[in-house]
Order: sequence, then structure tokens, then C-alpha cells
Amino acid sequence: MPSVAALGPNLTHIRQSPGSNVHYLKGFTERGTSWNSLQELETFFLFNGRENTVAKYVQAHWKEDAFFGYQCLNGSNPLCVKQIRSLPPNFAVTSKMVRFFLPEGSSLKREMEKGRVYLLDYEILDQLPDNTVNGKQTYLTAPLCLLHYNQNEELKPIAIQLQQSPGPQNPVFLPSDSAADWLLAKIWVHNSDFLVHQLLSHLLRTHLVGEVCCTATLRHLPEIHPLYQLLMPHIQTTLQINIQARATLLAKNGVFDKSMSWSLEAVKLLLARGTQRLRYSSMCVPDDLRCRGLDTLPICYYAQDAIRVWDALHRFVEGWSSLYYCNDEDVQQDCELQNWIREIFMEGFLGLIHIGIPQSFQTTAEMCKFVTMVIFSCSALHSAVNFSQMDYNLWILNSPAAMVRPPPQTKGQISVDELLSFLPGVNSSCHVLSVLSLLSHRAIDYENLQYTGFHWTHAPGPKLTSGLCLVII
Repeated sequence: MPSVAALGPNLTHIRQSPGSNVHYLKGFTERGTSWNSLQELETFFLFNGRENTVAKYVQAHWKEDAFFGYQCLNGSNPLCVKQIRSLPPNFAVTSKMVRFFLPEGSSLKREMEKGRVYLLDYEILDQLPDNTVNGKQTYLTAPLCLLHYNQNEELKPIAIQLQQSPGPQNPVFLPSDSAADWLLAKIWVHNSDFLVHQLLSHLLRTHLVGEVCCTATLRHLPEIHPLYQLLMPHIQTTLQINIQARATLLAKNGVFDKSMSWSLEAVKLLLARGTQRLRYSSMCVPDDLRCRGLDTLPICYYAQDAIRVWDALHRFVEGWSSLYYCNDEDVQQDCELQNWIREIFMEGFLGLIHIGIPQSFQTTAEMCKFVTMVIFSCSALHSAVNFSQMDYNLWILNSPAAMVRPPPQTKGQISVDELLSFLPGVNSSCHVLSVLSLLSHRAIDYENLQYTGFHWTHAPGPKLTSGLCLVII
């Protein structure tokens, strides 16, 4: 669907914007040259981030290893880091390399056995076609980053390998290397994280999941169906948003095409890989946090907030469903509900059994869990990965959208002053920030996670006197 015109008034929405000021950014859209100096970058940041206290904190602390780990857990993309008990076979790090960054008398094996070692692995980016930005080739890496949760309750990176295949031209960078080498290795990880965040954590996991469920809802559930009324406040604008995104961000000569490290062909490949590797368990907060070893990590504030929101949503969905489905047999015999989940499985998730999406609902519990996942993905998760973008990306060195010099194949070849030369032209950075600025600002008519102003059009009778209410602020 190339235009929102065919959606009709019920599925379109006029966003009441707070009027984000991007005029200063637009003043640089014709400048394709690189940043002249760190001072120039700081001046640029000052004009754009003077009122953003989080962005100013990022700019002040972005070099610190502890803040690097904090962002993995609580930044704009908290979905990638995971606990490991053994090293990937292609990660050439050894216990001897990292012994100075571990407790005295311990070893890497012991720390992994204690559950204190975590990994970022961007293998999904491996061998993707690169892009050309301002006439310069961009470069992609698929790094592995090892992190250790230390006795000071800090998660710090202790080893980074920038490509998947180990070898003499793919060294393992360590905190003990030169300041420039270690900082550049972390910048490459941030670049990879930015790309995965934009297409997988944000677009695929929230927008496209919402679109799949919205389309199936419109096709199979009448407006008086309880599930239609439960879901539509969260998904009814996804079609419009995604159509507009395809026409601008994802179109030829759009922001992604002109400013990111990957080409539009790489976008298709990455979304395909992301879909193949998606798992239902990773979309359900309790299962995901437990699997990644974050459910009991004290400094993972995303996990603590996410599980509380998930539990509140799940209780609400269970209470609402109990008004209509007295037992599992009621769920099994609801043909509209069964057709709905069947289409989501077949058309939205391509019938891929290994993803784990239900093909049908046999119990009320199965239905409630899936509906909770949909609402969480389109509300709380989207807020987590969307509204924090400007905070962590405004200081460009903390999260560059593209890199125009190849990753280092040996150590000791660059200085700190050369770091800016890896960034793309000023205009491409400003194109990205202009979009992120618009996305990160809440609309004037933004609502908290509640059903204020939404009217139920069908009541099942006196059972409704139980009085359900969901308000999360």
C-alpha cells in the first residue's frame, strides 16, 4: 500500500507534534565534508543538547567502560546482551588475555561458571553489503564483545573482536591497549548496535509485529469481539506509521539509504535474518530476561521495569479475558480467535515453526500470554527503544550511524585525534539526528498505558461489574 489514503479515518491519525526544533540540524544538510575537529563536534552538540540532561551525561561519560556496559543493559537497545557460560568457538579471546580485568585469583572459566560474564554478538551483520555515503564507501563489522560483571556491580567490556572469523588480521582488543585502539573498538560496537537497534529491536520487534497483528485483527475480528477492543488502542496506528516509514526512511534516497552503513539491499537481508532468528520466547519478557540472565542482575533497570509492566499487563489481560472465556473450551471454539492467530502464524511469521509463535490457542493461558506480548511490544517496548534514541545518539561518537574507514586489522596504528575521520560527512549525521529528534519527542496527544477515552462497544452483561482497570504511569 503506497499511500495512507486508502486506510480511512479509523486507521489514520494526525500526530499533534510538540514542534521539535530541527532548524539548526537542517542548516548542515548540504555539508558533505567531515567534522573539522572535536571542538566543532562539541559546539554542534551544545546547540542541540543544551536542554537534554541525559544526552549531556552521555557526552561526559561515553568513554568510560562502566557506562558502555550500562548502555548495554539500560540504553536504547537493551535486547542484545546475554549471559554466557562458555565462549563462542570463533571468539579468539583467552583467559590469559583478560586475567588482569578479573578478580585476583579467578579465571575466565570460573567467572563464567558464576554467571558474571556477558556477551554482545552481532553475527547477524556478518557479510552484509555495505553502502556509499557522500561518495565514500562505508564499512560494516560484526563484532563480539565480552563483558564482566565485577565486584563493584559494574558491567565492563573486557575484550572486543570486530569480525566473526578469528585470525591475525582480526585482533582481540583489550582495555590495556592504547586509548585510541580501545575507544575505536567500542565505537565500532556502538555502530553495530545502532544498526541492529534500528532495524531489528525497533522496526521488526515493535512496528512490524504491530502491523502483522493489526492486519489480522482487521481481517478476522469484528469490532464487537473482545480481543478487537482490547488490542486496537495499541495497534490501530501501526499501518499508517509503517506506510509512511516505507515511503521515507526505507525508500531509495531516503535517510537510511543516504546515511547508514548498510545499503537498502542489506536492509532486506537483515530483516530476513532477523525474522528467521526471532523467537517467541525472546518476545515474552519473563522468558527473555531469564534466558539472557538479566532477571536477577541488580543493575539491569530495564529488566526490573519491564517485568513489572509485563506483569501488570498480563493480570489485566487475564481479568479481561475471564469476562468472556469461562474455560479453555470457550477459547478453542472461538473460530474468529483461532483464524486470527492462524493468520498471524502463517502470514506474519511465515509459518516458521521454530520461532515458536502459537499456531492455535488451546488454553486461555496461551491466549493471554500472546496478547500480553502484543500489547507490551507495541507500547512499553516501543517506548523503551524509541523515546530514548536522541538521548544516546545525539553525541555522535557514542553511536555513529555509519563508519567510512575500514576497521583496524592491527593495533597501534591510529591516534585519538583520528577518531573523527571514521565518521561520515556532517550532512548524513544531521539527516539521522533530524529523524531521531522527531521520533524521540512524544506527541502532544501522547497517552500513558491506559484506555482513557476508549469506549467498549459491547458488554457481556452483569459480569462486567467486576470492574477492570489498567493505569500504568
